[in-house]
Amino acid sequence: MKERPILFSAPMVRALLDGTKTQTRRIVKPQPPANTVEVGTWHHPDEEDGRGPRFYAWESRPPTRGLFIGGDWCQPCPYGQPGDQLWVREAIRLVPDLEPDDATGRVFSVYHADGALTVADAWPWKRSYLPPMHCPRGLSRVDLEVTGVRVERLQAIDEAGAIAEGAPHYQEGTDAPPPDGNPEWCWNYRSAYMRLWHQINGAGSWDANPWVWVVEFKRVNP
Repeated sequence: MKERPILFSAPMVRALLDGTKTQTRRIVKPQPPANTVEVGTWHHPDEEDGRGPRFYAWESRPPTRGLFIGGDWCQPCPYGQPGDQLWVREAIRLVPDLEPDDATGRVFSVYHADGALTVADAWPWKRSYLPPMHCPRGLSRVDLEVTGVRVERLQAIDEAGAIAEGAPHYQEGTDAPPPDGNPEWCWNYRSAYMRLWHQINGAGSWDANPWVWVVEFKRVNP
């Protein structure tokens, strides 16, 4: 079992804490060759090096596929394999309006996602906001166990996948208005996830339809 860090934005941290997020999709880097129709695992002696199963690019689907394509394109999942653990890195900020505790000298800091106090008793950083990539292991409050890994096109996500991603669902007639005033986003979870992907990865990122790692997990701490 190996342990790796993984970054999540504030909305996704809240979904993890709520128990509504059990999947994450991350862009495969580098992408498989352009004529790839499927990316899947294949037994290879290199798997015994501890890096986990390798994923290969195929130009046709089973049972007719022949040799894999792409030359040296062969990737283990950078997020691990089933049984491995991920610890969540999230943003943390100092609370400047709370004075240090007189008895202990503790300086207060909170998680940006929900304002919950961290366990830190000091703030050694020279800035008041700590982005997710700098979150130390000792302040991570969410541990995940990988339960499944696969590769697919981004747009292959369905309603069940979007729900498992923790995508928000906007409905007409509720207190949550359609984002950007666009009622199209109210139709389903997949549309909400598409909007979320745009927000994180930029304009045109959904239409590019990249190959993505689909990492399924369960939370292992309360």
